[in-house]
Amino acid sequence: MLTGIAAGLAAGALWGMVFVVPRVSTGLTSMDMTAGRFISYGGMAAVVMAWSWRQHKLPNWRQAGVAIGMSVLGATGYYLLLAQSIVDAGTEVPTLIIGTIPIWVMLLGKPLGLKWTAWLPGLLLTAAGLVVMMNVSLTQLAQKHAGGSRFWWGVLMAIAAMACWTAFALLNAAWLKRHPEVRATEWANWIGIATGLGSWFLWLFAGSELKVLLALDNIALAAMACIATGIGSAWAASILWNIASQRLSVSLCGQLIVSETLFALLYSFVWDRAWPATAQWLAAALFTLGILASIRAHRQ
Repeated sequence: MLTGIAAGLAAGALWGMVFVVPRVSTGLTSMDMTAGRFISYGGMAAVVMAWSWRQHKLPNWRQAGVAIGMSVLGATGYYLLLAQSIVDAGTEVPTLIIGTIPIWVMLLGKPLGLKWTAWLPGLLLTAAGLVVMMNVSLTQLAQKHAGGSRFWWGVLMAIAAMACWTAFALLNAAWLKRHPEVRATEWANWIGIATGLGSWFLWLFAGSELKVLLALDNIALAAMACIATGIGSAWAASILWNIASQRLSVSLCGQLIVSETLFALLYSFVWDRAWPATAQWLAAALFTLGILASIRAHRQ
């Protein structure tokens, strides 16, 4: 259980980077950012499979089909929506909307044998943290984006991204538990290959021309950002999340997703050179207490 918890928290720390990268990669469209990240993911998965081909089995047709579906739901589709939402609505609001994923996963993935009295404290603490954080951020952003249709389009994209990843978390955990013979690294690599190929074709049809990308002033920074999130936030985080999904219940995994929100806000504050407000410290404390309460409930 401790290994699963550590893996889930580490995955959250890596996922948190994706909320800052669209701001670093100025000049890239959301399509370019999505393709760059996941082509890097697919490339890393291909290298690992080729390097250790004797230890890695290939998927059958049914497994390959599931991997393709999962790659669209939890990778290219999700991140394309998220990246566009950050471009249109900034970092904070999409971060908070995505931050509600733990609530949905916890509600939909609650084990039948887990008592409500033990399970509710973690859920309520997490919900309270989100309410506090949303109240602060939405109040600050209301005047900045008042009446902006682009902002509300970004909010809609963030909600769609939230729905995609919630479904992915539930379906991915269920599939891994039904197939214990598939290792976490193998499953991450299979999805990585499918994601990389899909992202390549996505970029060919809808991405910016290569000459346009090469003409960017910050092309080196943008490339490094895509590679870092492809290898770190996609490949490594996928392996860690698969380990957590195999070892923990879906509801506890859902609680651990809160760490993504905490790290995303931390990275955003560092990037903006801003200091969190008192209410934001309170929200972070509530998130942390929620994680601890949920771990305690699942150990009973």
